[in-house]
Amino acid sequence: MNPDLNHLHPYPFEKLAKLKAGISPNNELAHIALSIGEPKHEPPAFVLEELVNSLSKIANYPLTKGTPELRQSIANWLTHRFKLPADSLDIEKNILPVNGTREALFAFAQAMIKRGDNALVCMPNPFYQIYEGAAILAGAEPYFYNTTADTNYLPDFEAIEDTTWQRCQLIYICTPGNPTGSVISKQQMQWLINKAEEFDFIIASDECYSEIYFDDEKPPCGLLEAAAEMGNTDYKRCVVFHSLSKRSNLPGLRSGFVAGDADIMQAFLKYRTYHGCAMSGHHQYASICAWDDEQHVIDSRAIYREKFKTVLEIISPVMDVKLPDAGFYLWPRTPIADTDFAQQLFAEKNITVLPGQYLSRTANNINPGENHIRMALVATLEETTEAAHRIKHFLETR
Repeated sequence: MNPDLNHLHPYPFEKLAKLKAGISPNNELAHIALSIGEPKHEPPAFVLEELVNSLSKIANYPLTKGTPELRQSIANWLTHRFKLPADSLDIEKNILPVNGTREALFAFAQAMIKRGDNALVCMPNPFYQIYEGAAILAGAEPYFYNTTADTNYLPDFEAIEDTTWQRCQLIYICTPGNPTGSVISKQQMQWLINKAEEFDFIIASDECYSEIYFDDEKPPCGLLEAAAEMGNTDYKRCVVFHSLSKRSNLPGLRSGFVAGDADIMQAFLKYRTYHGCAMSGHHQYASICAWDDEQHVIDSRAIYREKFKTVLEIISPVMDVKLPDAGFYLWPRTPIADTDFAQQLFAEKNITVLPGQYLSRTANNINPGENHIRMALVATLEETTEAAHRIKHFLETR
């Protein structure tokens, strides 16, 4: 077996299951899960209809590269959403459909990393654990850059020493961040693009939460947008990952895309051709419908706004928590250890939240996830409101 498999850490939900094992929750209350980032809003009906209508496509092997129609739909969406120069995206060179961003974020490191004793993959801390597993199984060492309250949960790229950049082959950034919800600014992205040029590494920007935000006048910036505005319209060293899971409430469709630097995309396509990961034909046609429509995204965003407004009004007086820049997570501090908080909240109020330390590693002598919890406001307004009232009562009776 690959010996690096032994270096993988248990997944956060494995740890959570152990934390809850043997606890009998308050059965007078219905269970409410705020632990998993799985959207629960209704999927767009017209997408489901197209999925059914195009079932005949399963009679043919799909192309790894996807259909030209899907790639054009993605190019149109990217260009409009991030105000990219017209025709700066070539659908033959810059775009690849993928089966959700999770598989693509993992596979990307396998294709891009040149194995060696000094290979380094940088990633945020707290983080999406796929980044770490991808680095380890690609034969690289993970390097964690902390995102803490001191910097509004944003990375401080300038604090990373040049000796680290010299070893870096790939950096994962996540904006809006999971779990913090912080959005990396255009200026920070452009600084990082210049650093990538200086030290010859790739930037992989996980932007799957980019369409859940609270101010219509300030949508989160994307890496390609930042690159284009500084004249990098070839998107050199820049790659973005987007998904319909969060944007369109279609997590089971497993549909997303990777876009950016044409040379990188060509190498990734070569890898994926062998990987055998082409998106099913009927999923591709359903995805076109989703990328071509914005109204369902606007409607879903309005529901999230209402949930955040309601929940924060209830718990802000008793908890150290604030509205994130974007995304559907709250990242509050806990008055006791995050694991104790999660365990006791489950026992007394039958609510599951994820301890923050399960989403981070100790780096520079701190674990930035400690004494935080991640709360995913993905359920209905009624459920999230009920959960907020229970959490408030839980804290008021300590």
